[in-house]
Amino acid sequence: MPVPTWFADLLGRELAHWVRLTDHQIAALYQHYSLLERWNKKMSLTSVEPGPETVIRHYCESLFFAAHLLNETGSVADIGSGAGFPGVPVAILKPDCTVSLVESNQRKAVFLREATRSLTNVSVIARRAEEISASFDWLVSRAVNPKLVLSLVPKLASRIGLMLGESDFIELREAKHIAWSEPIRLPWGDRRICVYGECST
Repeated sequence: MPVPTWFADLLGRELAHWVRLTDHQIAALYQHYSLLERWNKKMSLTSVEPGPETVIRHYCESLFFAAHLLNETGSVADIGSGAGFPGVPVAILKPDCTVSLVESNQRKAVFLREATRSLTNVSVIARRAEEISASFDWLVSRAVNPKLVLSLVPKLASRIGLMLGESDFIELREAKHIAWSEPIRLPWGDRRICVYGECST
């Protein structure tokens, strides 16, 4: 599937300071984008309009988040993956990581399976996170109540990475069992941040 110039140029321009993508990675991201655009006409996967806004809000933000994860290898669970963010971009940027997309909505899980057929380091878990007994190196999430994700540490993983609003982090910061690194501001406005923490107990 040929990648439109605007898509590759937008990723390159917006991520120039943090991420350098290969042609293969750009093609994998566009394959996901193309499928998302088609499926979103039949079911609600994202409310963001197709085009540059989707690329920045979903792909650039997720890749920026992925670039700041400490490990190049290991296992990652994307809790409430939805349309695959940030899990799919994490898997594409870090091919030596294994990424599990956890999504209890069965229709969204069907989309995720279809959208990740060519990504050998991705699996889909169509269950609620609270029902999972597996363990991972990282839990990541961006669209789920952060308190819920935090409640899964250390049961499912000892490390956690979240994309959320600055105000949402104020209360989470008081969690005694997590040692947080300093928040990193997402460069695209909206006072959104990436935060990473590790269980300290």
